[in-house]
Amino acid sequence: MEKKKKKSTLAWIVEFAGMDKSSYILSIIFAILSVGAGFVPYIFVADIVNSLISGERDMSYYLVKCGYIAICWLVSKICHVVSTVNSHRATFGVLAEIRRRLTDKLSRMPLGDVLDAPSGSYKNIIVERVDSIETTLAHIVPEVLSNAIVPVGILIIMIRVDWRLTLLALISVPVGLVFYSLMMVGATESFNNTIIKTKALNDTAVEYINGIEVIKAFGKTKSSYEKFIVAAREGADCFIEWMRRCDLWQNLALALLPAQLLTLLPFTGWFYMSGRIDASDAILLIILTLGLVSPFMIISGYADSMSKMGSIIGEATEILEKEDLIRPDVLMNIPSDNSIEFSNVHFGYKEQEVLHGINLVIKEGTVNALVGPSGSGKSTIAKLIASFWDVNKGSVSYGGVDIRNIPLEEYNKRIAYVSQDNYLFYETVMENIRMGCPGASDEDVMNAAKACGCHDFIMNLEKGYDTVAGGAGGHLSGGERQRISIARAMLKNAPVIILDEATAYTDPENEALVQRSVATLVSGKTLIVIAHRLSTIASADQIIVINNGNVEDVGTQEELLERSSLYRNMWNAHISSKDSEVA
Repeated sequence: MEKKKKKSTLAWIVEFAGMDKSSYILSIIFAILSVGAGFVPYIFVADIVNSLISGERDMSYYLVKCGYIAICWLVSKICHVVSTVNSHRATFGVLAEIRRRLTDKLSRMPLGDVLDAPSGSYKNIIVERVDSIETTLAHIVPEVLSNAIVPVGILIIMIRVDWRLTLLALISVPVGLVFYSLMMVGATESFNNTIIKTKALNDTAVEYINGIEVIKAFGKTKSSYEKFIVAAREGADCFIEWMRRCDLWQNLALALLPAQLLTLLPFTGWFYMSGRIDASDAILLIILTLGLVSPFMIISGYADSMSKMGSIIGEATEILEKEDLIRPDVLMNIPSDNSIEFSNVHFGYKEQEVLHGINLVIKEGTVNALVGPSGSGKSTIAKLIASFWDVNKGSVSYGGVDIRNIPLEEYNKRIAYVSQDNYLFYETVMENIRMGCPGASDEDVMNAAKACGCHDFIMNLEKGYDTVAGGAGGHLSGGERQRISIARAMLKNAPVIILDEATAYTDPENEALVQRSVATLVSGKTLIVIAHRLSTIASADQIIVINNGNVEDVGTQEELLERSSLYRNMWNAHISSKDSEVA
């Protein structure tokens, strides 16, 4: 299979620019005009110096030349402003497009790929990392291109004046580039190391802040803080070591790259004294050479920023090039019902297989419970049904149609999923529930909340349904967040509902209320429940016992107590724990 050619950073930027490319083109045009207008005064200065040497005493002549210089300066500044405005407009469009694509990509990626990244990694790339290239991207396109083009024009003029002195003036450039090359040795590895260490620091900080309650409760403040300090020190040291290694070569490169006068002045004097060049041409060459210094310094100053920008664009595009969940755009075969079937399903996270040839039928309109020891694969089965991943082998069918042949948006309408790790947005309680059905009225939202036993505690909140849930629902308790998540799922009115230990944080009284509400609301729907309290699923139509990634047994409560030793032991352990709680 032919390997897909990797896009360059410039190709990605052009693609991200989209309709904003015209702004970049305008920016480049005005940047060239700005640099060009800034160069013209050097010619006028040379003319003024030659006129002074030749004895010109008419002050009006010099005033006119100075007027031209002032006009050129004004034109240069105006063009620079216009160029900068257009480049920033285009750049903010590029950054917005990168972020749009990244967030859209995350919604289309398998959940496993998203969870593989450390906490805070995607946020760091989408927010901080992308934002950090704004200044470079806004200036690099117009300024580097214009400062690379204009010196070419200066060199052409210098060559026409005297090509020998021009070449002698440029001797410092290759020498400076040699030192610059020595500075850049290992730059990619060093910069990638800073990225790794910075990400580690970011992830450690997020972990430390999110876990501060547990850290304090269990007296782990010292060890956890030391871990953060180590990450912070390594994050600083990687930059310091890189700078220390580059310091000498960088200083030599910066000293020699703009040092054209170092060779031009002595050789020009020699040429003049030997009659090989006249005074006016000598002065013109010297002044034109001064015009080369600024562009060289600007271009060399952006070299490091260009390298960093390339790495950051690479991070973003690495995410964009990850594989999507493969789904069609159009539904070709309509599912016959809302039943679900697993056929010889194998699935694993990375190299470790978790499910080993699962065969399972979940009939439409039935209540199905997944039970088994921790880590047996219950939640994995639920997430495969929700299409968070694609199976490695076999198939998961919905109404007789392989879910890989159902458009993702279409399939999502048919599934309501509530996990123990529920999430609420920084919105009001009303809007968090309404996300289950964006077109629902306030009355519909309240009815769903009442049915799920949420209405009373919501009304007791400071602003009722208008209370802001906080970041990740932080203003509410774990049980309250769960019940609101269940109300949101119920409001969605999907034909298949998955409750992945969704009542884990509710007290027994509220859990019983939620279970009764669920029983009423899921009438005629397909319900899949993962519950840690077996008494809540004793009346399920089908209890599926999962053990070590296999279906060990399937049946009703009575059937499993009769023939499944694993289920019987789990049930006895559950009953014993309930008795001890009562005691």
